[in-house]
Amino acid sequence: MEHPPEAERVECVGALVYDEQHRLLVIQRANEPGRGLWSLPGGRVEPGEDDPTAVAREVAEETGLRVEVGEFVGEVERDAPNGKLYVIRDYQAESVGGTLAAGDDALDARFVNREEFENLPTATLLASTLAQWNALPG
Repeated sequence: MEHPPEAERVECVGALVYDEQHRLLVIQRANEPGRGLWSLPGGRVEPGEDDPTAVAREVAEETGLRVEVGEFVGEVERDAPNGKLYVIRDYQAESVGGTLAAGDDALDARFVNREEFENLPTATLLASTLAQWNALPG
C-alpha cells in the first residue's frame, strides 16, 4: 500500500530481546493502536534521543528490564492515526538487569517460545516481519 509522500513520519523504535532459551520478549499493548494485541516493546523516539537511548527507555518503561542495545535489525512502516506514518526501527537488545513486570503502555509482558508466540494475537504483520528477519523465537 502506498503512503502519501506528505505523510508525517513518527519516528519509533522496537526491541528484540531474547532470553537464554531464545524466547522473545513481548508485551500486550494497553493502548491503541492494537490494544490487547501482543507486540515488541518499543515506542516513539523523544526529541533529543538517539535510537539506542529510546530503545532502552521504552523497554525499561514497558517491561522493567534494563537492556544493552545492539545492532539494527530492520525497519517497518505502519499506518498511524490522522494520516501519519509510524517508522519503526527494530534493534537487538540484551537484558542486563531489572525485574520483568508490565509497566507503562503494557497490560502484560513475558518471554514466549515459538509455539506460545504463534498462539498469541499479535500486532499486524509482526509474525511475518520477524520470519523475514529470521528473528522468530526459538
